[in-house]
Amino acid sequence: MWPNSSDAPFLLTGFLGLEMIHHWISIPFFVIYFSIIVGNGTLLFIIWSDHSLHEPMYYFLAVLASMDLGMTLTTMPTVLGVLVLNQREIVHGACFIQSYFIHSLAIVESGVLLAMSYDRFVAICTPLHYNSILTNSRVMKMALGALLRGFVSIVPPIMPLFWFPYCHSHVLSHAFCLHQDVMKLACADITFNLIYPVVLVALTFFLDALIIIFSYVLILKKVMGIASGEERKKSLNTCVSHISCVLVFYITVIGLTFIHRFGKNAPHVVHITMSYVYFLFPPFMNPIIYSIKTKQIQRSILRLLSKHSRT
Repeated sequence: MWPNSSDAPFLLTGFLGLEMIHHWISIPFFVIYFSIIVGNGTLLFIIWSDHSLHEPMYYFLAVLASMDLGMTLTTMPTVLGVLVLNQREIVHGACFIQSYFIHSLAIVESGVLLAMSYDRFVAICTPLHYNSILTNSRVMKMALGALLRGFVSIVPPIMPLFWFPYCHSHVLSHAFCLHQDVMKLACADITFNLIYPVVLVALTFFLDALIIIFSYVLILKKVMGIASGEERKKSLNTCVSHISCVLVFYITVIGLTFIHRFGKNAPHVVHITMSYVYFLFPPFMNPIIYSIKTKQIQRSILRLLSKHSRT
């Protein structure tokens, strides 16, 4: 038995009270993880191999798929480890690194969705200048900006975790490490770690959502000014996939936030389930949305399947 000291590893937690059926719960998790890897991996392969998809919108989609894969590969080892092998112990360093990637990838995804909304804004509001505005160089800078914002902004609250003493309980609430979960176990002044994330969320998720909403107000205004009903429908159809992904991402973010803030009396299983929905639902749904709603992606998938069937 590990002593209750700073050197003791943290203990991950699966579904409390359902430990006896963890191996059964692991089956849908394995199916979902497998689907996410196949779906997003297929999207990346199609965008890379089909030159007709070498356009700004699909470049951003490739970054989005990469972030979804990253989030999946970050949480999958510990989640399946707890559910399948009952492997609950995780050393501090691995826990903090996992927490870093979980939070940074979420911020990157928000930034990519914002970049995709700008792509749709330019495509509909200034179509004649689309190629001159969204050059490959500018697209790369936007993607790099989203990556840097996510990976750099999370460093300040994660670094103190490495030197905090941990003399309280070492039991975490989830089968993965979250910053807000770990910092509560520290026997130190965590004021900065309490305030910084609130400011960061306001300047990233909240601000991104406001800008996306504003961009779609301008897009809708522009589309309503188009005389032809057929042209209006065609313009809006190019936004359906992105709007769907935005709704999936931000609704799960808002749902998780409300559960954490106002659902203190809710059963523990509700908190845990909502956390898994947040981490698994967007990566699972994004490839499906783009496969169903984007004709170019559909054609590329059909070409890929027909090519394999001939061989």
